[in-house]
Amino acid sequence: MKEYKTSNLRNVGIIGHSGSGKTTLTEALLYHTKSIDRIGRVEEGNTTSDYDIEERKRQISISASIAPIEWEHTKINLVDIPGYFDFVGEYIQGMRPVDVAMIVVSATSGVKVGTEKAWSYVNKIKLPRTFFINKLDRENSNFEKVLQQLKDKFGISVVPIQYPIGSEADFKGVINVISRVARVFNPKTNKMEVTEIPADLIDKVDECKTMIMEAVAETDEELLDKYFSEGQLSDEEIYKGLISGCASGDIAPVMCGSALKSIGIDTLLEDIVECFPSPDYAIPQKAIDLQTNKEIFVNLKEEGPFSAFVFKTIADPFVGKLSLFRVITGKLKADSTIYNSNKEKVEKIGNLYYLRGKNQIQTSEIVAGDIGAVAKLQFTSTSDTLCDPSYKLIYDKINFPEPVISFSVIPKAKGDEDKISAGLQKLLEEDPTLSVSRDTENAEIIISGLGETHLEIVASKLKNKFGVDVELQVPKVPYRETIKKISDVQGKHKKQSGGHGQYGDVWIKFEPGDDSADLQFVDEIVGGVVPKQYIPAVEKGLRESMRRGVLAGYPVIRLKATLHDGSYHPVDSSEMAFKIAASLAYKKGMEAASPVLLEPIMHLEVEVPDEYMGDIIADINKKRGRVLGMDPVDNGQRVIAEVPMAEMFKYATDLKSITQGRGSFRLKFERYEEVPPAEAAKVIENAKKQNEVV
Repeated sequence: MKEYKTSNLRNVGIIGHSGSGKTTLTEALLYHTKSIDRIGRVEEGNTTSDYDIEERKRQISISASIAPIEWEHTKINLVDIPGYFDFVGEYIQGMRPVDVAMIVVSATSGVKVGTEKAWSYVNKIKLPRTFFINKLDRENSNFEKVLQQLKDKFGISVVPIQYPIGSEADFKGVINVISRVARVFNPKTNKMEVTEIPADLIDKVDECKTMIMEAVAETDEELLDKYFSEGQLSDEEIYKGLISGCASGDIAPVMCGSALKSIGIDTLLEDIVECFPSPDYAIPQKAIDLQTNKEIFVNLKEEGPFSAFVFKTIADPFVGKLSLFRVITGKLKADSTIYNSNKEKVEKIGNLYYLRGKNQIQTSEIVAGDIGAVAKLQFTSTSDTLCDPSYKLIYDKINFPEPVISFSVIPKAKGDEDKISAGLQKLLEEDPTLSVSRDTENAEIIISGLGETHLEIVASKLKNKFGVDVELQVPKVPYRETIKKISDVQGKHKKQSGGHGQYGDVWIKFEPGDDSADLQFVDEIVGGVVPKQYIPAVEKGLRESMRRGVLAGYPVIRLKATLHDGSYHPVDSSEMAFKIAASLAYKKGMEAASPVLLEPIMHLEVEVPDEYMGDIIADINKKRGRVLGMDPVDNGQRVIAEVPMAEMFKYATDLKSITQGRGSFRLKFERYEEVPPAEAAKVIENAKKQNEVV
């Protein structure tokens, strides 16, 4: 690829609801610009941007993928971004290096949850946005209906800069409203050809052009005066106004076509070059200047020392680690030395690449505004800043959502634990929304992510990339046991054998303890009936015994034990004897003091649109939860509740199906509470069965 200036770059994030045709649109743009020589199909698993084994198998995008194309002396970096909600981390990463979002909407299904989420996210990050109404060749597709939906949902700034010729099976072309160039598909030549605007559409095109002029005039005082006085704006003024109106977020241009049939692709390319803002319009990047330690805002510019932001990492078992970055200032040259200001380390840059799907295109330098990749950086990870050693700053890091669902990872073959750990370590570099922890109590590895599909794909990647077969299971609930009454018992261990015997005798009062400690041990021995040197052994015996309760073998908490009497033998007593005596007292004492099972209770906060409130509250009640209150929030309500952990392992999936993906939630541990008798009986029964198996 030849070198480009910042003003000749366009970085376009292709986003929208899952299944709206984003990958197919990316493929059509690649083919039309001769970047690829045959057009791939999602169903056939041969598209450029969906190159991962899992993407091909499931026929959905899983990772944000870069696909640069060249058109009219302009380099356009397309970023194909997953629409599936489990991959919102990829969504956030993919949106970081782009200057404009193109929200793809299906002409048959119209505005969906993914469309709304895309709009609210680009608003949140103040990113210019545009729409592409796709699938106009499909049955029941309706451009006017979807355009009206977009206007009703997102406001008057939504303006059509293209208009379709024909509909459904007769859809054959697209009109560029501003330049009034109409193109239709000629089946004889198998090409799009310039033609006259059909007579029945001239009024419609005029109406659309007036809408564009009004929208553009409202963004600029001078243009508004001219429009009022002359009733007209020149095409040049419209294009200029569209770019600045789009860059400021005041205008969202709407384009249209059929990605599958490649109708409207050249008109789309024309408008990307003419109407989409270049990186020159990018909002300044927030950073910390390490010289002054102050917050600064950095404008994207070609001049000056180099700085870049790493927005994504790819862990490839063959190539090694690939760091994807966007240059913010200056330019990066191959075979240079740079500074990672987050890690305070110097990094050596070898070869530089542009990525097109999984293909690497080598280049000698990457200029401000452009997106590139470098392999095998030693210290660098996602969200790091790379810069010239003379220009030390740290760009604002990416804020990823917290994991909401967990599974334990069980190896199918014995001895694969190390392989699992090594594979997960690599996947953690690639996926910041994944977290890995160890459950020491049950000796399990726990992986946490954003949805069931997310974690299933992690398991598949462990198999495909790292050769280790695993099974995902719902994690074990960390139940606890305690007592409700007081018991006072003797624990006596006496064993006579040839030579030294064993003798330990204790009286211990067991009672419910407070929440602050697992064991409150009180020594009330008077007159040395249990010698001082044996008392620590009694406490140790109790602590070791508390690892297993008497009901279902779960650890015991909230226990107070008072050692108040006992006896010893001057020859046969030992620390071990008193330890055993304490464990005997523990078993007797626990059984006599009404032992109960405790379960972890979670604090839950769910944010949902108002229309789902009834369903959410009914579901919380069904899960043995208690609703504590409600607060109004943007676009709905926040429900605050407490729910047992045992009911919450699949909540991410439940909430998604109740709210069609519109709800979100946060969960944290609150306290332990007694399990209701019917539930406790089931848990104890299960634990006994498992212990029998072991």
